[in-house]
Amino acid sequence: MHARPNSAWLLYCTPALAHDEATMKQEFHRIRRLPPYVFAEVNAMKARARANGEDIIDFGMGNPDLPTPQHIVDKMVEAAQDPKTHRYSNSRGIPGLRKALSAYYERRFNVSVDPEHEAIVTLGSKEGLANLSAAITSPGDVILVPNPSYPIHQFGFIIAGAAVRNIPVAPNEAFFQALERAVQHSVPKPTAIVLNYPNNPTAELCDLAFYEQVVDFCRFHEIYILSDLAYSEVYFNDNPPPSILQIQKAWDIAVEFTSMSKTYSMPGWRIGFAAGNRELISALARVKSYLDYGAFTPIQVAAAAALNGPQDCVDEMRATYKERRDVLISGLAAAGWDVPAPPATMFAWAPIPEDMAHLGSLEFSKLLLSEAQVAVAPGVGFGEHGDGFVRIAVVENVHRTRQALRAIKSFMQRYRAGNLDNQDSGRRALGG
Repeated sequence: MHARPNSAWLLYCTPALAHDEATMKQEFHRIRRLPPYVFAEVNAMKARARANGEDIIDFGMGNPDLPTPQHIVDKMVEAAQDPKTHRYSNSRGIPGLRKALSAYYERRFNVSVDPEHEAIVTLGSKEGLANLSAAITSPGDVILVPNPSYPIHQFGFIIAGAAVRNIPVAPNEAFFQALERAVQHSVPKPTAIVLNYPNNPTAELCDLAFYEQVVDFCRFHEIYILSDLAYSEVYFNDNPPPSILQIQKAWDIAVEFTSMSKTYSMPGWRIGFAAGNRELISALARVKSYLDYGAFTPIQVAAAAALNGPQDCVDEMRATYKERRDVLISGLAAAGWDVPAPPATMFAWAPIPEDMAHLGSLEFSKLLLSEAQVAVAPGVGFGEHGDGFVRIAVVENVHRTRQALRAIKSFMQRYRAGNLDNQDSGRRALGG
């Protein structure tokens, strides 16, 4: 038994204990740099609506609904039957999967990747980006990130202690003017830049001429390039998106992230890759060696089978998203909401209708959810420059998409006629 502390000791310690308790309640430094998650409000509304029995059609998250192709699942099951695969795996990824990634780059981009020194397997591209951010960033470093952008592009570096400077997404003259200003006016000068084409959330594309110009600029100013190519196979025209590694000079400064999630409908499997500059790959490998033992080996075996096997499933995925895209865009137009048809990705980047633009993307998303039972992602969640838009993911089948379009059309007609019970239904639904 422990002796009970005497009252004199408690009296002596009380101020210190009170100080410690106050200290423990302080918010951690890195957490203070993360704003409240914008999507949490819409997610909370979705959860409440579903708990009340409402049928919510969810276009909010880029979460593929297509099943993983059967031959990939079968390979994973087969590998899992071998007890040897149940042991710790390889933090860098099993050699067979790194070789399969190298073969993919060879046939898709005509680019040679050394699987031993220029490739690494990650737990999805999101983990890879976050860990490389930690590997190459010192507190106060300046990182250039597009705005709007996928949140990890910015917040991976913010968590690592960097200062983020925003640049435009569109690959045009304004982009390079922003680069020039960033180099001239940033102290210290930028350490790295993030690129993402096809872009999430805007679906912007770029070409090799743009990549070459960026590489020349960044090599001259000694700025690393992190390219996110997660949507390389989700495109709808005759020109497949290029890789920055097709620019030979990029190998001096660039690393590129890809993923199995969208191409093979494997988001929950958490398998991605990085390829490119040896120094950057080595830095990522060193950080990962302290943090994980790699994905479950049977999943890696199945991923290698996906990359090496028949690619009909990729063509089918692309055709499915294109059909859904076409139904969505034409249906929105019929409802009086003009949205550009995305040339790539599984997202439509939809400008909020002019007569509702004053709501902003969060309130508009909440209103759409409460009045039409349709969930979308508010653009402000991707950065302040996204606030005039919402992102619509084509992750529901055509039947459900048409159902959503009918609800959206009815909602917009009622809104424009002033027939909603409360034009601020989104805020009311959250109890605000």
